[in-house]
Amino acid sequence: MTDLTTTYLGLPLRNPVVASAGPLSQTVEGIKTLADGGVGAVVMYSLFEEQLRREAAATAELEELYEDSYAEALSYFPSVPRSDRDASHAYLKLVEESVKSIDVPLIASLNGASMGGWTQTARQLADAGAAAIELNIYFVPGDIHMPGLTVEERHLEILAGVKQSVDVPVAVKLSPYFSSIGNVAVQLDAAGADGLVLFNRFLQPDIDIDRITVESGVSLSNPLEARLPRTWIAVLRGKIAASLAATTGVDTAEDVIKYILAGADVVMTTSALLRRGPAYAKVLVDGLEEWLSARQLTLAKARGLLAVPADSAEAYERAGYVSALEKAKTTYGSLR
Repeated sequence: MTDLTTTYLGLPLRNPVVASAGPLSQTVEGIKTLADGGVGAVVMYSLFEEQLRREAAATAELEELYEDSYAEALSYFPSVPRSDRDASHAYLKLVEESVKSIDVPLIASLNGASMGGWTQTARQLADAGAAAIELNIYFVPGDIHMPGLTVEERHLEILAGVKQSVDVPVAVKLSPYFSSIGNVAVQLDAAGADGLVLFNRFLQPDIDIDRITVESGVSLSNPLEARLPRTWIAVLRGKIAASLAATTGVDTAEDVIKYILAGADVVMTTSALLRRGPAYAKVLVDGLEEWLSARQLTLAKARGLLAVPADSAEAYERAGYVSALEKAKTTYGSLR
């Protein structure tokens, strides 16, 4: 039997398949079902910066208007939905109850784009029992005059603030839209990020031509989307100290194996577990184990086996690009 135990963010995991942030982790029962399904760790659904901001605003206004009857006022205050007023409390309670119910690390997720109340909330999450914090920095610079350096500095600022507030490991979930992803990864690594999660899937709305409206929505990822994060994991493997987590495009055990070969420490998925249920995690884990066993490989030896060589990354990537085009010419005819 192949040993699949591994380490992520310094945390010991029974295997490298991790349930990423998603709707399945909104209840204690849901989190327990994910753990029982066979994952090595669970990342909770995200607590949003906007929820914390509205919660703080509601609390401040209530304290000002209803000093003598705060508790009663909270029940009747109409301007902010109760779900937002109680967001952090409910999330903290879920962390506290869930860590007692599962035997794998529980990682809390914070989603935002500015400092806000991240630092205080991160500390509370760690105190509640979260084994680590994942910072999902969903920052789309809509201001076209904002330079790329400002975006990078925002990430570093948020990471520094949270790292100063907690003793547990902190991972940063990144987008792929930097002018130099590799350099941003190196900066975050130097700033103390314990792990990098590649990549966040930014919302890309569609257009309804009948109603002439913009349609927002979230679609589940597919294996083709794994090529971009897999490429950068292969580039970063061995060049930074931070753990590398793969996310996006995981549907089968083959997708898990590809990410491991590229150099991922863990492979995260939500889409596959939503499509087939939490128990599907065992299928992914078993598929990885069978593949390793058939080739007499350990997990450690397989990890990064196809990573980009450290001394020739640019030449390696360029050669791959040229080779792909030559193959396309042969397959589809002349390209112009």
